[in-house]
Amino acid sequence: MPYTANDYSNLIGMEGFSETLLKNHFTLYQGYVNNTNKLMQILDAMLKEDRTTSPEYAELKRRMGFEFNGMRLHELYFGNLGGADKHDDYKKLVDKLDAYFGSYAQWEKDFKATGMMRGIGWVILYQDNTNGSIFNQWINEHETGHLAGCTPVLIMDVFEHAFMTDYGLKRVDYINSFLRNINWGIVEKRLK
Repeated sequence: MPYTANDYSNLIGMEGFSETLLKNHFTLYQGYVNNTNKLMQILDAMLKEDRTTSPEYAELKRRMGFEFNGMRLHELYFGNLGGADKHDDYKKLVDKLDAYFGSYAQWEKDFKATGMMRGIGWVILYQDNTNGSIFNQWINEHETGHLAGCTPVLIMDVFEHAFMTDYGLKRVDYINSFLRNINWGIVEKRLK
């Protein structure tokens, strides 16, 4: 069954994100959905044709992680935006941040520092499914660096397309806008 792109047009008008930036980002996301569907069709056909030992099959299998995770990470990213609430309205979240970072301020300091690292990628607040601990992690491409057995709780896109239209090279200004627009209710729901 093919995937369909979610509609995130409710984010248009969000403070700190221009309509142009968001619409371009939505188009990019649609490309990941389309490519995921195309790869699934091609791989299915190759399997049925018994072409699974070919170099093409192997490379398409590898590419699948990039396209699929590109689709999912964008869904999680857009899904945790659009909030007007404050983090301290969510006790479970506040308790978790306090327990593992000492305070919201310390968590935010680490999250921002992770987002300011040179390179393209994602910043993800993960929760370890084994012991419940939380931590911020840098992810390079979509499929590289994910932590096995962990759940993404908060996702920030730090590829240039996420901010350059509005902020140029001022990534810190984008990060500050991102932090002002987090839907903390969604973040708390993602906690186990």
